[in-house]
Amino acid sequence: MMNEAIARSQLRPNACPSHLHRPCRRRHINSAYSRFRPMASLSDDPVREWILSEGKATEIRRISSVGGGCINHASRYDTDNGSFFVKTNRKIGPSMFEGEAAGLNAMFNTNSVRVPQPFKYGPLKTGGSFIIMEFIEFGPFRGNQSILGRKLAEMHKAGKSNKGFGFDVDNTIGSTPQINSWSPDWIDFFSEHRLGYQLKLALKNFGDSDIYEKGIKLINNMKPLFNGAVIEPCLLHGDLWSGNISADKNGNPVILDPACYYGHNEAEFGMSWCAGFDGSFYSSYFEVMPKLPGFDNRRDLYMLYHYLNHYNLFGYGYRSSAMSIIDNYSRILTC
Repeated sequence: MMNEAIARSQLRPNACPSHLHRPCRRRHINSAYSRFRPMASLSDDPVREWILSEGKATEIRRISSVGGGCINHASRYDTDNGSFFVKTNRKIGPSMFEGEAAGLNAMFNTNSVRVPQPFKYGPLKTGGSFIIMEFIEFGPFRGNQSILGRKLAEMHKAGKSNKGFGFDVDNTIGSTPQINSWSPDWIDFFSEHRLGYQLKLALKNFGDSDIYEKGIKLINNMKPLFNGAVIEPCLLHGDLWSGNISADKNGNPVILDPACYYGHNEAEFGMSWCAGFDGSFYSSYFEVMPKLPGFDNRRDLYMLYHYLNHYNLFGYGYRSSAMSIIDNYSRILTC
């Protein structure tokens, strides 16, 4: 999940090293190219074909590698019509980039926090897939936390769904599948497709019946944590940690590498243990999206999803954090 911020060496030394499995990204702005869909036919190089046709370039002047994710290869294409950011994967088909493009496009259309605009994704003739998107030139700093909080809240407020909780396509959280089947009820969605899915993976991957059984008990007893909270589906980035947050040359916040779905806005803070949000971030956020009753009691519940995912991706180093949250809730809820 190595992303642009890491690729530009903007990841601070104390940022979560476990996320060095994220891909990379970059972009060039041109609203005329917001259309994206799988390519109907293949040339020897569909990336070059698109850039020299729909991308309105007549010359590709330079192709340079952008530092290194371990899932995808990232490149910057400099042309006479600006620069494009391109990711390719030689093993995985277009479905992964379909999910990424759909998420970026949904966030882009809220006209709130800046995200790279996706232009095209599709299959490679030799196998695998690609995505072309806007290249954003990053500034030297991460950006203003207060502005980030306000812009993120504006995205949550603008990005609504009349289908309930979920997303039009499944995607990934890291390299873990993220199931986004629609549900009218948030607790049911979060129980089945988030916590329940991760607990089943832990049982499958490690034979960890202890964390599975205790986690299922938590799921079955967690409804009181939502008492008094009226939850509406909001568009979430879904994986908002420090490496997925940057700023453009003008200091405007930019968020990258989404795992989007429509969910409870508080779930966006599930990676707060690895995001570096400060007090000004939360103050600005809650001015736009006020706290719901029980917010503080639910924070660890949303962190649990990501700790479980890290456990499944990277092993036992994250098990104790996940189990600690489960045990604390078991005492509170007398599971």
